[in-house]
Amino acid sequence: MTPSRRRTSQVLLGLITLLLASTLVFLYLKSSRDQTAGYTQSRDLIRQLQQLNAQWDSEVLKARIAITHNYDPLVTPLTEMTRLWAELNTRDTYHDPQDLSRWQTSQEAYQAAIQEKARLIDQFKSHNAVLRNSLAFLPTAEDDIQAQFNRIDNEGRLQLQDVATDIYDLLLSSLEFAQVTSDDRAADILVGLGKLAINKESLPAEFQGPIDILSNHISLILREQPVVNSLLEHIASIPVAERLDDLTTHFDQDQQASDLIDHQYHRYLLVFSTLLVVLLLYLAVRLLRSFAEINRVNRALQAANETLEQRVERRTQQLKDAQSELLDSARQAGMAEIATNVLHNVGNVLNSVNISAELVTRKLRSSKALGLGKAMQLINEHQADLGAFLTLDEKGKLLPGYLNQLVDAIAVEQQAMTDELAQLSKSVDHIKDIVSTQQSYAGVSTLMEPVHISDLMEDALRMNAGSLSRHNVTVVKEYGRVPEIMADKHRLLLIMVNLISNAKHAMSNLTDRPRQMTLAVQQLEDSTLQISVKDEGEGIPAENMTRIFTHGFTTRKEGHGFGLHSCALAAVEMNGQLSAHSDGPGLGAVFTLKIPLTLAGSPP
Repeated sequence: MTPSRRRTSQVLLGLITLLLASTLVFLYLKSSRDQTAGYTQSRDLIRQLQQLNAQWDSEVLKARIAITHNYDPLVTPLTEMTRLWAELNTRDTYHDPQDLSRWQTSQEAYQAAIQEKARLIDQFKSHNAVLRNSLAFLPTAEDDIQAQFNRIDNEGRLQLQDVATDIYDLLLSSLEFAQVTSDDRAADILVGLGKLAINKESLPAEFQGPIDILSNHISLILREQPVVNSLLEHIASIPVAERLDDLTTHFDQDQQASDLIDHQYHRYLLVFSTLLVVLLLYLAVRLLRSFAEINRVNRALQAANETLEQRVERRTQQLKDAQSELLDSARQAGMAEIATNVLHNVGNVLNSVNISAELVTRKLRSSKALGLGKAMQLINEHQADLGAFLTLDEKGKLLPGYLNQLVDAIAVEQQAMTDELAQLSKSVDHIKDIVSTQQSYAGVSTLMEPVHISDLMEDALRMNAGSLSRHNVTVVKEYGRVPEIMADKHRLLLIMVNLISNAKHAMSNLTDRPRQMTLAVQQLEDSTLQISVKDEGEGIPAENMTRIFTHGFTTRKEGHGFGLHSCALAAVEMNGQLSAHSDGPGLGAVFTLKIPLTLAGSPP
């Protein structure tokens, strides 16, 4: 399977898994939605509203018969009912969509009834307060009149006895009217008021005021008592309790509909769970087959890894033997520093070989194939409940994806080890080229010795004479007067041979102007010897200036990238410095070597 198809399959599998999980969660949430408690709490709130409504009616009757003169109990039930209604509206209970309009109508009817009842009770409080005040004042008004009667003599009192009796009868009739209101009693009171108004004219002046006050209060009772009675009748006729009963009926119906929906989702969940279990069993069978294939591949990989480790160890030993043979040959032949540099370069390449071998060994030891054992251990541990383990357990859910990643990782490991072995073979071939191409640079000593720098320059030219002649290179010599110095002759020879060869190659493609190389030697004022090699060749681009002395960097197809690197190392070993300069491509280049100048015969 190609990587693109594998990624497509993984994405498709992930989407299917997400869809199944989402469906399962949706059905679970729907089936586990139990609103019984919500409906019960809502009905409890309605029962509290009914109790408060009954309490409200009771307080109205108490105020009507003057059992209480405090009107605060008439306000408290309404405040509490408003709070309970707001709490009821915040309850998240299911309502049948087909019956939603009737539910809203019942709510509006209840609110309208409550508002109307509150308005009538406010009117009742106002009128009943006036009525209760007049009824309470009647005995006081009658006592004032009786007090006036008591101030007159017995003869005058006898003449006014009928008036006093009429006043007393009128007082009793008013109080009876307040208890039992009827048209007959109202007519009797009006007749009594008329007689009292006529008799008042024959009474002394001191009776006029108390009689007027009494008459006004009785008239007020005649007017307010029917109004209060009418308000009570209207309050009693407001169907608040019926509206609350309607809401309770709606809750009962909605709960029944909600229970039916819950049962339906339970059935859906059962069917879906059954299908999911069947699917998981199918996947488990497929997974077991995949495990068998993975085990087979794993065994083959382990066998290949063991063979590869043996091959790497043999090749590494061969390379170590080759390096040892090179060192022994150099010692036996008395090779000087140039041969030592060859071995140094070979050692650098061998270092790369060793790194490649170590990487291959490390990859084999830490192979991802070891994870198959852990995966199989998990499967074996859960053979009895493999389906539940793969779907419910957090580790089990990750196992199929882990196995897919493991197959990819093993393929990547195989490719990486193949690449490392190919690089190792190239490095061995590189070592062969280094040994074969640097044989002519061998010297005889690595000790500090007296050196005439001009003679050393000529030796370096002679070692490159054949190739310089073949490439038609003209050498310009600008040797300054430099005394005999103490130097590492063979390191200097290594550097100069490489720089001259490098300059020659830089001008190999030059056709539009003479191929000229300039060798310059001079002593600087700070006791430093400076040697430069200048060519008129292809130059050095600016981006390559920082990499020119890097090991392995080369612009020639047949080059290996160790010449300038080894020269720079040799310069550093002599406490010197090798630098390069170029004005750009096609403008040539100049390499400058600076080393400390120590005159021959000077104390070390």
